[in-house]
Amino acid sequence: MKLYKSGDRAIVEESGLYYEESSVNWDYLLGKTGLYQFLKAEILNWKKYDLMPHSMLDPPIKSQEIWAAGVTYSRSKEARMEESQEAGGADFYDKVYDADRPELFFKAMANRTVGTGDQVNIRKDSVWNVPEPELTLLISATGTIEGYTIGNDMSSRSIEGENPLYLPQAKVYDRCAALGPCILLTDKQLSGDTEISLEICRHDKVVFMDKIKISRMKRSFADLVFYLYKECAFPYGSFLMTGTGIVPPDDFTLAEGDIVKISIQGIGTLVNTIGFKSQKL
Repeated sequence: MKLYKSGDRAIVEESGLYYEESSVNWDYLLGKTGLYQFLKAEILNWKKYDLMPHSMLDPPIKSQEIWAAGVTYSRSKEARMEESQEAGGADFYDKVYDADRPELFFKAMANRTVGTGDQVNIRKDSVWNVPEPELTLLISATGTIEGYTIGNDMSSRSIEGENPLYLPQAKVYDRCAALGPCILLTDKQLSGDTEISLEICRHDKVVFMDKIKISRMKRSFADLVFYLYKECAFPYGSFLMTGTGIVPPDDFTLAEGDIVKISIQGIGTLVNTIGFKSQKL
């Protein structure tokens, strides 16, 4: 089952059909425990379509916070150590990779998040910028994993590499995050063979592509959720980006006009264009 957002409308794709409800309390839905089973029964009362009723899709978020986990794949650890070597911060990433406590940081809320087909930004004061394709968890108010979506955790590597304490500035700014195109709702955990792929196009040519299975992630979803909810309440639920295992080479940086495509099996493809200029969200 897939849940899409178009304005305040909720659209559910189930068994090749689409079900729409025009007025939905998104905060109630996304904070709910047992969302898959709830919607399975609820959509029987919704309008039914043979085709997707709307082409414009919004990021599936309202009042939820987006958090992110860092250094959950070995490739991410290596990249962070390389970029922070001169600043003397490389050891921090090596230590957190093996530590009991994961690296978790606040990423964005809806006002800094875009959906598929929209523009994500790179900072004007950063010279080295990359997308970070990440499987993203939808977590209920009670801390249960209710679904999965695709996240793009835009990152300014030159800023973070200058000093690890600059992480918030490297990660949090206008249009720094993308979510979508939908939330995959299921009562089963994703298979470790689920693949994340990244493709970056420039002037109609692919300039970078790679893929990785989520089984390469060192930490479990349960471990990440445990630490996130340990001392924080999320009354409307939350999103947690689980880290990236795909990192372009050090001589690569995003340019204005690049198109970033992130695909995850079973969920779909999140497509964003790279820009500098802030647009009204």
